[in-house]
Amino acid sequence: MEVNQPTEPHIAILPSPGMGHIIPLFQLAKRLVTHHRLRVTFLVITTADPAPAAQNNLLRSDAVPSGLRVVDLPAVDVSDLLAGVPPGLTPLCVMVEHSLRRHLRPVLLGLDGVTAVVIDLFCTQAFEICGELSIPVYSFFTGSTGLLTFSLYLPTLDRETEGEFVDLPEPVQVPGCRPVRTEDLLDQVRVRKSDEYKWFFLHVSRLYKAAGIFANTWKDLEPVPLLALKENPFFLNIPTPPVHPIGPVVKEEEPYTESDKEVLTWLDKQKPDSVLFVALGSGGTLSTKQLTELAFGLELSQQCFILVARTPNDATAMGTFYSAGGREDDPIAYLPEGFVKRTEGVGLVVKSWAPQVAVLRHASTGGFLSHCGWNSTLESVLHGVPMITWPLYAEQRMNATQLATEAGLAAKPTVEPWKEVVGREEIERVVRAVMEGKEGKVIRRRAKELRDSARVALDSGGSSCDSLARVVKAWKLN
Repeated sequence: MEVNQPTEPHIAILPSPGMGHIIPLFQLAKRLVTHHRLRVTFLVITTADPAPAAQNNLLRSDAVPSGLRVVDLPAVDVSDLLAGVPPGLTPLCVMVEHSLRRHLRPVLLGLDGVTAVVIDLFCTQAFEICGELSIPVYSFFTGSTGLLTFSLYLPTLDRETEGEFVDLPEPVQVPGCRPVRTEDLLDQVRVRKSDEYKWFFLHVSRLYKAAGIFANTWKDLEPVPLLALKENPFFLNIPTPPVHPIGPVVKEEEPYTESDKEVLTWLDKQKPDSVLFVALGSGGTLSTKQLTELAFGLELSQQCFILVARTPNDATAMGTFYSAGGREDDPIAYLPEGFVKRTEGVGLVVKSWAPQVAVLRHASTGGFLSHCGWNSTLESVLHGVPMITWPLYAEQRMNATQLATEAGLAAKPTVEPWKEVVGREEIERVVRAVMEGKEGKVIRRRAKELRDSARVALDSGGSSCDSLARVVKAWKLN
């Protein structure tokens, strides 16, 4: 009699659109295949034709391991629903809603026995669809654990608060956590009658349905919110799904273009810890005036720098959210006249996109002026690089304050970049402080401590490694 041999679990992973969501979930997919020998199907919600260059470079490279299959969900046309809607969470959620309602069920049924589905925060329609198919759903939280605790608390805060949260006389006190300044509250909760708030509230209010929540962090980076989730009576009584800290889950390798190789060759010629890397994430753009002040500030600082430059956008800070990696106009056309020539040899201007992981890993990189997105934050920490905070949108203000005042990993300009234009003199000051001042030395020491801690957490027997292994063991037993 033939005995059926057990097969490895088959996990489907579903991110919402945007590189900030795709990158960490794809890295998790690779880790499940290469470290735990699982079969993984990575589902991609199609938003553009052709797909953004950076997305293609990540998902279609030769480095994708066998056992990891990438499947595109068929495109849906929601242009009539999004006419006149500005960039933000609303268009993303509308696209996801229509894509999953139409395509997720048949795609899952067409796969070979799915053990579990892992989604990010903005794909919670999967709870209902997978529930009908008796497939457990796990949430991968792509933001900080500080944001996770706030998100789990939000339904209670919404129920108990009148008026706008930003008008509260005191910071928001998330149970067991450090207070959140009202000015740091993420964009999506600043106007409660807005569509942005309605979508965000909808998704966080479903988090309790998850079979577990993967947190992209580890104890030494975020001890306070992790302890609150584990011990605070509020989170124990919601109830909160089991939280599995498995971070940092970040991009480890990336294919290089010819222009990427030129960047790394330039870095090879610089002194250790001498270069400030200036990059504002996959979607960030500056206004014309702010980009001009940033350029002059870098020039005045007399520090070596790599500036990832994009065509300025005076209407939105999310000008490239869905087109990451696309080549844009020549920076000479929008940077101050003569800037590129005057800073030649000291600075390097890169159009649109740079190999961020390789730059942060490089010995010559000594600082990172960042929008403080959580992926970029974790990449900076993993490579021991001190930061200058430059938050633009979403929850980046919360991250910036956490990095500067709690984790000791960053310096903040005295002017909030999201409030007003930061002048060239202030940019010169904060750049010098991090790259050659006493403040920078303290931050650099702390960054290297957490770098070592992160590596221990990820190594065999480390806390993050063991946390993920326990979930994989449960999948295999089921």
